[in-house]
Amino acid sequence: MSQHARSFEREITKIVGCRYLLDLPRGCAVQERGWPLMLYLHGAGERGDDLELVKKHGPANVAENQDDFPFILVSPQCPEGRWWGNEILNALIDEITGQHAVDTDRIYLTGISMGGFGTWSLAIEHPERFAAIVPICGGGAPYVADRLKHVPVWAFHGARDDVVPPYESQRMVEAVQAAGGNAKLTIYPEATHDAWTETYNNPELYEWLLRHRRTG
Repeated sequence: MSQHARSFEREITKIVGCRYLLDLPRGCAVQERGWPLMLYLHGAGERGDDLELVKKHGPANVAENQDDFPFILVSPQCPEGRWWGNEILNALIDEITGQHAVDTDRIYLTGISMGGFGTWSLAIEHPERFAAIVPICGGGAPYVADRLKHVPVWAFHGARDDVVPPYESQRMVEAVQAAGGNAKLTIYPEATHDAWTETYNNPELYEWLLRHRRTG
């Protein structure tokens, strides 16, 4: 028997969608341009169909308790039993940038745990979209991390994390650095899986993000 090379081409039409929380800065108007956009991806514990769960941690929690959060904040919810899908998230960014006053050179991506993995994944698949990313207690595929060599990365992890080992963040950051990229890792010596509360409560994080614009 012999094997024969073949190929095929077929058009596939797909409809995607999700539920999300949207927080608009004071004074944000459709006709104006220049607002930075932050996409926040929650962890596995906030999956489901109750959007109130998304406010439990991260920027969605910060914005809920702060009147002057300086970003257009988009916080989608992943359905129960599912994982973050890059097609849906990329389409969501298109939806928001088409409807609101987004500076497309200042789109930032961050997430925790499952959302940390989602942050690495989406940024690697679409590095051209993001000015900077902040994955927290996540991980990914270091063999393709070179795609982030032009995207600033600040990763965070707890040294005592018994859910996602710190090694997951370490190897991703090292892979970006090895490719010549701008990546750094902060490890909290006493933190377990919750590396996000201290991170998102630190004003320096948002100052760091806003210093970066997409390089093209």
